Amino acid sequence: MTNLLQRGATYDEICKNFKWNIPTDYNIADDVCDRWAGDPARLALIYEDKAKQVHRYTFQKIQKFANQWANTLLSLGLQRGDRVTVLLAQDPECAITHVACWKAGLVSCPTSVLFGADALIYRLNDSNARVLITDSANYPKVMEARSQAPKLEHVFVIDGEPTGAKNFWRTIESAPATFTNVRTKAEDIAWISYTSGTTGMPKGSVQPHRMMLGHMPSLEFIYDFFPQANDILWSPADWAWMAGLMDVLFPGWFHGCTVVATAMKGFEPEEAYRILDQHNVTLALLTPTMLKLMRGVPDPLSRYKLKLRAALSGGEAVGKELYEWALRELKLSVNEGFGQTECNVILGNNGKVMPIKPGSLGRPTPGSVVAIIDDTGKVLPPGETGHIACQRPHPVMLTEYLNKPEATRDKFINDWLITGDTGHMDEDGYFWFHGRADDVITSSGYRIGPSEIEDALIKHPAVRMAAVIGIPDPVRTEVIKAFVIASPGVTPTEALAEELKESVRSRLAKHEVPRLIEFVDALPMTTTGKIMRRELREMEKAKLKK
Repeated sequence: MTNLLQRGATYDEICKNFKWNIPTDYNIADDVCDRWAGDPARLALIYEDKAKQVHRYTFQKIQKFANQWANTLLSLGLQRGDRVTVLLAQDPECAITHVACWKAGLVSCPTSVLFGADALIYRLNDSNARVLITDSANYPKVMEARSQAPKLEHVFVIDGEPTGAKNFWRTIESAPATFTNVRTKAEDIAWISYTSGTTGMPKGSVQPHRMMLGHMPSLEFIYDFFPQANDILWSPADWAWMAGLMDVLFPGWFHGCTVVATAMKGFEPEEAYRILDQHNVTLALLTPTMLKLMRGVPDPLSRYKLKLRAALSGGEAVGKELYEWALRELKLSVNEGFGQTECNVILGNNGKVMPIKPGSLGRPTPGSVVAIIDDTGKVLPPGETGHIACQRPHPVMLTEYLNKPEATRDKFINDWLITGDTGHMDEDGYFWFHGRADDVITSSGYRIGPSEIEDALIKHPAVRMAAVIGIPDPVRTEVIKAFVIASPGVTPTEALAEELKESVRSRLAKHEVPRLIEFVDALPMTTTGKIMRRELREMEKAKLKK
């Protein structure tokens, strides 16, 4: 398959010449692995381990391991549609597992290693996962979760064989290295990604095989007509999230390009420059927070040779200053993109064919119909504020929220999927972000739902009630602040605040730990007993103005 997008001189020409062509039968594994495996030299993955040792995997190797893993999973009695939880970071085994699942007609469930036991238990039970793959570092939380996840039958560990688990590599080595991919429909489920949980607990966004094709025109556009000769992709973005998985890894493999992965924990700007230089990266996904930290490295181009030709950024506004710095200092066009787990990269920029308006979300990507609508689904004229919404059908959209028909229904107004963000469109067709219609917090590029954090806080015996919001921060966009009503008889102290942070850290992800905790006597509530987080945000804004 060639590019889904035809090149053009202007944005309008590109959109006019584009037409969706989604086949009835489609399996992602055919495109991202098997069609490239005939060339024994074609490099799929460059992986830097914790010791910075470099390991190279050809598409042929990826295919062999994925075939062996697919055969193994079916030998365990798994059947089409069964779920496999992938609790790994940017590990080769993570990518291999997704491909193996899709080959066998199984459903992969990416899960961040940042999560604690509570978050893991919820996802295992909601998805009814039968198999989990992880590493030794994350196995203790799996042990803790296992007793409360009755459907989980098998656990595989990639770098050891602790009690109660099997070693991944030792298990698959005797399995056949050939496999005939299951014939899946484009509408069949490929994977389930859990959202930020902005209202209630996180929702499993059901992603069909067609979603791979739904991503490609947008990414070919934003990555400046990718692929070009010798394109190599990298991002520090975790493969447990849509950005790492479907904006970098599998779009790269879709076009037979090499993807770089590292065991880097956290983001280190000096290391980012080294990786970009050492591995000849041409395309990268870098959030505005990452770019801000990279901007703090003195005179990087005197030490590192960058071959970057385009970068995708999103999750928060890039802004004029950051955009111009990248253009001036890195000779790099930062093309902002916008989307979410349920409907990814539906707005974007390409500085080669359209003027960039720094701070805007760009224009609808080819094949996407995006508008500003009101609460009734009426399309609003330029300049008016409303919901940023995408019209269905669109192959990049979710099928449904797992086990949540009401949430699925509420995601749409007529044929418009509402993103939960508000904004306006200007006279030139560019979209501008105003705020959120829900309570999602944007911190360091992560979209974080408050409900799970509040739930984790309330589990501590010292907490009677909790509310969580994001407050503005110059580097991270927002930081998490928790308002806590202490249990009767408990004296609020700084030591208790630290204990509560540690409690959240043990249950959820590091990026979900509140940076600030304020003890209060009461919280603003509606007459029906719902916490009014908007009022808390307004109170914090008023404090900042003083």
